[in-house]
Amino acid sequence: MPRRGIPLLVDEAWGAHYPFHPDLPTPAVRAGADLSVQSLHKADGGLCQSSIIIVGGDLVDPVDLRLRLDLITTTSPSALMYGSIDGFRHRMVADGKRLIGDGLHRVGRLRDRLAELPDLTVIDDSIIGQDGVAEWDPYKLSVDVSGLGLSGYQVKEWMLAEHELVVQLGDARRVIFSLTFGDDDEALDRLAAALEDLVRRRPEPDRPAPRVPPLDELNLEQAMLPRDAFFARTEQVADPVGRVSAEMVSPYPPGVPAILPGERFNAAVVDYLRAGKAAGMTIPDASDPSLETFRVVR
Repeated sequence: MPRRGIPLLVDEAWGAHYPFHPDLPTPAVRAGADLSVQSLHKADGGLCQSSIIIVGGDLVDPVDLRLRLDLITTTSPSALMYGSIDGFRHRMVADGKRLIGDGLHRVGRLRDRLAELPDLTVIDDSIIGQDGVAEWDPYKLSVDVSGLGLSGYQVKEWMLAEHELVVQLGDARRVIFSLTFGDDDEALDRLAAALEDLVRRRPEPDRPAPRVPPLDELNLEQAMLPRDAFFARTEQVADPVGRVSAEMVSPYPPGVPAILPGERFNAAVVDYLRAGKAAGMTIPDASDPSLETFRVVR
């Protein structure tokens, strides 16, 4: 937001490879961001916790940024992590366009193969221009399995149990596979064969998919400032409807909080969270992982 002098920080955790091929989304700093944070361990081969900050424009002073990072980072960083960061950088500069391009061709053939399967919908570039989508990352393979009468939660568990394949994410309708330029033909053939087997031997539905309420029902009243609610005296209650939350509860996917400290619980958000939990939804941050109780302001 240059006109207002406010730096724009973008979470680009999955996009460290974007600058190295024209068929990938525009890197955040090229699109005008002042800072982007990239996690090389997610899709680009870095060791876990290997992350970098890219600075674009002149609103953020790199010296100020370094001094602030010094307040919160260790004085004993891992040389292995730095080595993996530099290894990725060197490989991408030297041969990134070819590596990524070859991977995109393999992923394209996989999509074509999966498009032949009945009752599966594979998301492709036709989503561009819809619902605010400007670009897409072909390495994210999103498959709608609702045509099989199954939820993504059940399919995620089935893929692990039947084929020892770890699905990145599952939700009420879809499974998402995180592919990379490091996945060879053998790996993608194995994934395609597993999805073909899913269609051929489709399991019986073993749970209802949670109903996602209209978004206006999840637009909750902000009754207190988040900080005041988080540090208030609290208690755990089985029926939080009408009470002020003292915690953040974030279903994943999409990883967006359904309720934040200071917001008032309503029946819609409680029913949604509990139904999602019963269906297999991942909720990593609730004070009571079972969701039998919620933390509220006393």
